[in-house]
Amino acid sequence: MSQQHEAPDMLQELRPELTGYCYRMMGSIFEAEDAVQDTLLRAWQNWDQIREQSSRRTWVYRIATNVCLDRLRTAKRRALPMDLSESAVTITEPKDSLPRDSWIWPTPDAATDPVNILISRETIRLSFIAILQILPPRQRSVLILQDVFRWSAQETASALEMTVAAVNSALQRARATISQRNLRSDELQDSDAEADEQLVVRYVEAFEQYNIDALLTLFKENGSLSMPPFTMWVQGHSNLAEFYNTTRSHCLGSRLLPVRANGNSPAFAQYAPSGQDGVLTPWALHVLEVSDGEIAHIHHFIDSELFTRFGLPVGWEADSDFLKTYR
Repeated sequence: MSQQHEAPDMLQELRPELTGYCYRMMGSIFEAEDAVQDTLLRAWQNWDQIREQSSRRTWVYRIATNVCLDRLRTAKRRALPMDLSESAVTITEPKDSLPRDSWIWPTPDAATDPVNILISRETIRLSFIAILQILPPRQRSVLILQDVFRWSAQETASALEMTVAAVNSALQRARATISQRNLRSDELQDSDAEADEQLVVRYVEAFEQYNIDALLTLFKENGSLSMPPFTMWVQGHSNLAEFYNTTRSHCLGSRLLPVRANGNSPAFAQYAPSGQDGVLTPWALHVLEVSDGEIAHIHHFIDSELFTRFGLPVGWEADSDFLKTYR
């Protein structure tokens, strides 16, 4: 292979695992993809220097880490709504929101599927991403490389330009911080590895028919839902019922397309009526957290740009055959 093609080929092979690394660092697929693009550009520009390194992969990760650390230098901690406030007492249509950079956002599975790395799917779950965000960025990078990607202390030290002793110390502090965490989203760590297929089918049917009673039977007694960028989140059957009734006029007539997000979690792209006859447009991405065969929580991520990141169409007609392609 010529040197001209060696760099882009190798760098593109690294893209999936770099995206997984940067997503865990940044907590946002928007930021992660931008960071990876910046990383690959810098690596290409400095390829002659990289060619002289004993481990090109380690060198590229050094660039990726520096890109992430630069971006995180002035960033505030991203979170899930349930970790920022108590659940709503009075149920109204959500109004208060925070900027995009306040929230953890989902990622399509295909974008962060590492190459030749055995990584537990739990480490890409939204609740685990929330845990990572409580760590200082450099401790976060050490924990991801060692406890998630299973790098050695020596490999990690080389990538992060630290001593092995400093890496071990950072890892110890990171683990101690995580052990003392107090996040409400920790409850979602016990989500089922595989969601019951019948539960998923029933959810789609109930939501598309907007049958609130049927929806409620799928939730745990203390089940909940959230909807970034809105700060409001709702918990408990009576509050869920009131919320679904409050938002009925907007969601009635919606259709759901299946996608896979964050460690193979069941997820759906919601297309809502646009006001034009038969035309549906992107509204929200639903990511389900299922525990013991029931829904523990549903994240409704409201950002139409997510549809582009998930490779989904920007709209379609409700009576078309489009669903057959995706279901």
